[in-house]
Order: sequence, then C-alpha cells, then structure tokens
Amino acid sequence: MTAAAKAAKRPEKTILRALAGERLTTPPIWMMRQAGRYLPEYRATRAQAGDFLSLCYNPELAAEVTLQPIRRYGFDAAILFADILLVPQALGADLWFVTGEGPRLSTISDQPGVDALKPTDAIHDTLSPVYETVKLLARELPVETTLIGFAGAPWTVATYMIAGRGTPDQAPAHALREGAPEVFDALMARITEATIEYLSMQIEAGAEVVKIFDSWAGSLKGEAFQRYALKPAREIIAALKARHPGIPVIAFPREAGDGYIGFANATGADCVAIDNSVSPEWAAKHVQVDGCVQGNLASSHMVSGGQALVEATERVVRAFRSGPHIFNLGHGITPDADPENVALMVETVRSLRA
Repeated sequence: MTAAAKAAKRPEKTILRALAGERLTTPPIWMMRQAGRYLPEYRATRAQAGDFLSLCYNPELAAEVTLQPIRRYGFDAAILFADILLVPQALGADLWFVTGEGPRLSTISDQPGVDALKPTDAIHDTLSPVYETVKLLARELPVETTLIGFAGAPWTVATYMIAGRGTPDQAPAHALREGAPEVFDALMARITEATIEYLSMQIEAGAEVVKIFDSWAGSLKGEAFQRYALKPAREIIAALKARHPGIPVIAFPREAGDGYIGFANATGADCVAIDNSVSPEWAAKHVQVDGCVQGNLASSHMVSGGQALVEATERVVRAFRSGPHIFNLGHGITPDADPENVALMVETVRSLRA
C-alpha cells in the first residue's frame, strides 16, 4: 500500500482519530501486554518457540501472538510483540532471560563499555526479524485495526544496561548519572540514536503509531526528569516526525505524577499514556487539556474482576469523555489475569456512550 493510500485510510481507524484529537462516542481500546502469558494460546505458541527471545525473533510466531488478542477480543489496536531490551542486545549487550526472574544483561559502568557498543547502523542486523514481524502484521491485521510499534525510552533502557537487570529503585543508574555524568550522557546518546533508527524502521515496515515506554520515569525527579525523560522523548519524536510526517507518537512516562502536566506539549507527543497512580479525573483536568490521553484502569482489576471492574471501567470512561481518549490499563496486564475479566472490560467500555 502506498503512503497516500495509508494516509487516506488513517482517519477511518478509531485509534488514529483519537490521536488526531477527536472525541469519540466510544473510546477505542487496547491493552498493554495484551499478547502475553494470561492467554493460553500465547503459552502454547511460546512453548512452540522454545524460549522468550526465540519467540521475539521468529516473525511468524511473533506475528501470531500479536494477532491472538485481536482475534479473541477485537481490540482496536495491535501492538508489536517484542521487548524493550532487544535494542541493547542489538547494540552488543549480552541478553538472556532467567525463568521466574526476568531479563539479565551484561553491564556498562564506564566509557570503555559505552565505546564498545556497536555502531547505530549495525543494529538492523539483529533487529531485522522484528521488522519482518511488522510487515507480516501490516498484511494480516483487520483493516480497522491499528498497528502500534514501540521501543523503550532511553532512561528506562539505560537502567537495565547499567544494572544488568530490573531494580526496585534504579539505584545503579542514578549512581552513574550522578557520579560519572559524562559516561551516562554518552550512553543515553547512543540509546537515543538507536531508538530513533529502530522506531523509524518499524514505521517503514508498516507501523501506523509508535509508543515510547519510559517505565522507570517516575524515579527521576525535578531537573533529572526534564533532562533524562522529557528531553530524549522530545528528540526522538522530533526525529521521527521529520522522517515520517504525520506519524502519531504515544509517550508513557510512567509514574511521572506532576511531570505528566505539559508533557505532550513539551515533547511533541500526540498522546500521553497515564498510569493508575493518578486518578482519571486529575488526568482529565491536567493532561487531557493538551490532547489525547491513554489509560488508566488499574491492571489488578483484570485479576479480581466483578462489579468493581465494571465500576472502575465506567469511571475511567466517564472521566475522559469530554476529550480524546484511548482506553487502556495504567500498566501492563499481569500473567495471573483472567481472560474473562478482559472480555468484561471490553464489553463495559463498548456498552457506554458519551
């Protein structure tokens, strides 16, 4: 499909209409980590792949797990199945996953470690299967379903590259940025460059929207938030929009608190995703005034279900009904979620009318 044809189709898709600033009678809906371990069909496909990274790098199987929640629930968007740590692996970091514990990486703590990373233009050798997954999805998704690509934000990716794993408070990354700021800045610059290239290639392959996940933005305070969460997001978004005019970008600086206010205007993001540490009413008053918001049902409702799920879902929809809104969770769905609760959430959202 030509770029002109894609642009002509774009306004018909509800996600794209919301990202363009339109208030819709029923908000479009998708769910972070919607392809994942809570679904039995995902677990079967992962077993077929052998391990998590093999699944990420197998275009046919990665496309299959991306499509599974679309078939089951009819979400308005599909998000590429991949992982934010594929970028550091493509830059040369060792990456593996420990069952029950999560990712592990080789660590960077000094300038020689940064200098040893691969050149940015070399990342595509590793990441080419991801682009092939995007191409498959662009062909196979229903015409009404928006395809979302994504990457981790530089700060969040850096925290893993420095600590070698997820940490409760990102202390190793904070120690490096305070103790050796020139090393930390050099690492951030390398990740930012790679992220721009990675997302740009996803767009070339067929992604209609991209999202930047800054999962650990909340641990940055004051000037550090401005420098290491807001500034890289602005740089990435500006570069992507220069290369791909009109491409919508969703930014997710999780647990940013007051940092959510003005984030869209400061970065150029078309939408700000909101976690559930802030109320939907607060976010409607302070964030939605600048454009589209995404969120923010607590993912715990996908486990507990019941009338509390219905009421919380209705509250989110009603809080954001005066402006552009994409319904989503405040964080990713957890493996212990009940698929029937997801169905109840979708039914509840689509039964409401603004």
